[in-house]
Amino acid sequence: MAKSSTPSRERIVAGAADMISRRGLSATSIREMAKHAKAPLGSTYHYFPEGKQQLATEAVRFTGEWVARSLRKELEAGPAAGLRAFLELWRKIVVDSDFHAGCPVLAVAIEEPQDGEIPPALTAAAEVFEQWEALLADSLRAHSAEPEQAAQLATLVVAAVEGTVAMCRAKRSTEPLDRTAEQLQALIVTAIAK
Repeated sequence: MAKSSTPSRERIVAGAADMISRRGLSATSIREMAKHAKAPLGSTYHYFPEGKQQLATEAVRFTGEWVARSLRKELEAGPAAGLRAFLELWRKIVVDSDFHAGCPVLAVAIEEPQDGEIPPALTAAAEVFEQWEALLADSLRAHSAEPEQAAQLATLVVAAVEGTVAMCRAKRSTEPLDRTAEQLQALIVTAIAK
């Protein structure tokens, strides 16, 4: 099979997600995202004719699905295993990047909407957070947690982990993640022990 010299759409999306996770969306141009993915700007515009916002939206969805795949797999063993996998995934990103990268979904979510319109990337970020929450809540309910408690705990897990990743980057330490992990595990054990 002949190898194409044109970068794949997925590689550009993955590169954009990585760049956004390091610099945020407003501090990153489509030109920089293309360069980071080692893709010609022309190829990037070919795949993303609507520009930066389209590429950012795809980067958020790509990250969302990548995390969701891991969560689905680990949640088969139960909510505690799912939480451990979720925490370990973000620990690896933070540590492997020497505390330079975080979550591109969060990075997009904290951007200020322009012109009073909700950008598609922000809508995608909300959908990704909801997807992660739903996966966690479904697992908690399947393991005897009360429905409302499961939903609340799933929101707490996603919010705590996202915030903790930001704290790890700021402190250049995984200590916030370790502390958060211990408390979230205890809450999950209590929720499913009934």
